[in-house]
Amino acid sequence: MFSPGDFFNYAEWEYGDIFKDVDFVWEVLPKIKPYLESRIKPNLGELVEQSPFLIQTVVLYRSEILREGFTLIPGDATKGTFKVMHNDQELAGATIIYGGATLVGKEIFIGEGSVVEPGAFIQGPTMIGRRTEIRQGAYLRGGCLVGDGCVVGHVTEMKNAIMLSGAKAGHFAYIGDSVLGKDCNLGAGTKLANLKMIKGSIKIIYQKKQVDTGLRKLGVIMGDGTETGCNSVTNPGTLLGPRCLVGPNVTVKAGYYPGRSIIR
Repeated sequence: MFSPGDFFNYAEWEYGDIFKDVDFVWEVLPKIKPYLESRIKPNLGELVEQSPFLIQTVVLYRSEILREGFTLIPGDATKGTFKVMHNDQELAGATIIYGGATLVGKEIFIGEGSVVEPGAFIQGPTMIGRRTEIRQGAYLRGGCLVGDGCVVGHVTEMKNAIMLSGAKAGHFAYIGDSVLGKDCNLGAGTKLANLKMIKGSIKIIYQKKQVDTGLRKLGVIMGDGTETGCNSVTNPGTLLGPRCLVGPNVTVKAGYYPGRSIIR
C-alpha cells in the first residue's frame, strides 16, 4: 500500500527510474535533487554563464543558440503548435526562451519544443521535458522535475517536486514537496500545503492507524488524472489516488483518498 505504482503509471516514463527502490511513494521526495544532479546534462551553455537574466529572446536548436534571424509563430507548446521559422523553414523541436526570463545555475535542462516566457525564474537543478510551457511569472526554485507536455503557469511556484507528463498547473498555484501524476490538472489558485504548523514529522492516517512518513515537509501525492477545482487547498500529507476530483474552494484534510474519490 502507498507504493508509487498505486498512484502512477510510470513504467514507460523517461524518468520513471526515480521511483526505483521506493517503497512508500513519499520516499521519492528526498531523492529528487540527487537524482537531478546525476541525470542532468545542461543544455543552456553560455546563456547561464554570461548572466542569469536574459536580455533578448533566444532559440535553442540542435545544440545551437540562435539570437537573431528567426520568426516566432505563437501557439500551444503542449500541442506542438508553437512554431519557429528560420530562412523560410520551420525549426521543428526548437526551444524558445524569451528575453526577461531568469536562469540561475548551470544545472538546468530544457527539452525540445518547450517555451519559457518572460518573467519566469528557473533555478537549478531543474529538468524540463519536451513541449512544456513555463509561463510568465513562474517560479521554479530548484529540485524540479517536469515531464513532457506540462504547464507551470502564471505566478505558480514549484520546489522539490515532480510533475509527470501532461500535468498542468496553469494559474496561481503552489507545488511544494509534492508529486503530480500524469495528466493531473490544478485549478486556478490551488495550493498544496507542505508544512504543518505543529512541529514534527507528517503522519498519514489510514484505517485508524498512523503511518509516520519521517518527513517534516510533504505536500500532496496526486495520482494520475486527478484534478482540483479553483482555490482548493490540500493539507500537508494528502494522498489522492488516481482520477480523484476535488471541488472548488475545498480544503482537503490530510490522509489517504482512494482512486476516483470525489471530495467536495
